[in-house]
Amino acid sequence: MTTTAFPRLILGSTSRYRQELLQRLGLPFDVQAPDVDESPLLGETPADLAMRLALAKAHAVAALNTDDVVVIGSDQVADLAGRPLGKPGNHESAVAQLTAMRGQAVLFHTAVAVVRPRTSYSQTLMSTTRVQMGHYSDDDIETYLRCEQPYDCAGSAKSEGLGIVLLERIESDDPTALIGLPLIPTTQMLRQAGLDPLAWRAMHHPQS
Repeated sequence: MTTTAFPRLILGSTSRYRQELLQRLGLPFDVQAPDVDESPLLGETPADLAMRLALAKAHAVAALNTDDVVVIGSDQVADLAGRPLGKPGNHESAVAQLTAMRGQAVLFHTAVAVVRPRTSYSQTLMSTTRVQMGHYSDDDIETYLRCEQPYDCAGSAKSEGLGIVLLERIESDDPTALIGLPLIPTTQMLRQAGLDPLAWRAMHHPQS
């Protein structure tokens, strides 16, 4: 009986949100933190920044492993009229972000890169979500931040949590993109790289 050897899957991110999303595919995976400088380059657009960092993270983690691996790198940058908004990191920065975003349309660029060095496979894709922010008050901002403390979330508005009350509308081609990992393009690229979630499940969980 012959078996198919699947490459080892690594998520190049310590984000718990991305880990929870990737778990939906039912694939076993390891988590490794990429050592990448996330500072934007001079004149770099938010979309270009997200794409560059996603690929850099994937390659940085791939370089740490010598076996046959498929590595996922991802990055999300909030775009307010061409100005990148990253993770606020603290309360004061989150207040400033949400104040600037009030009543505005914000683009959340979520880039994903999948690489498999053994076969020289490398691909990147972008999923952009348009979020129309509401006309919330300063008190709303303070209450939300004290309750949610979304200081590790780009743009400070965590849509999968209480932050949804600050939003008016979400327009997206992938419902998981805004959370941090667009699973539709990710799954497509994993298949192209030789790691098909359904094939893996069929092999390890055959029907009786």
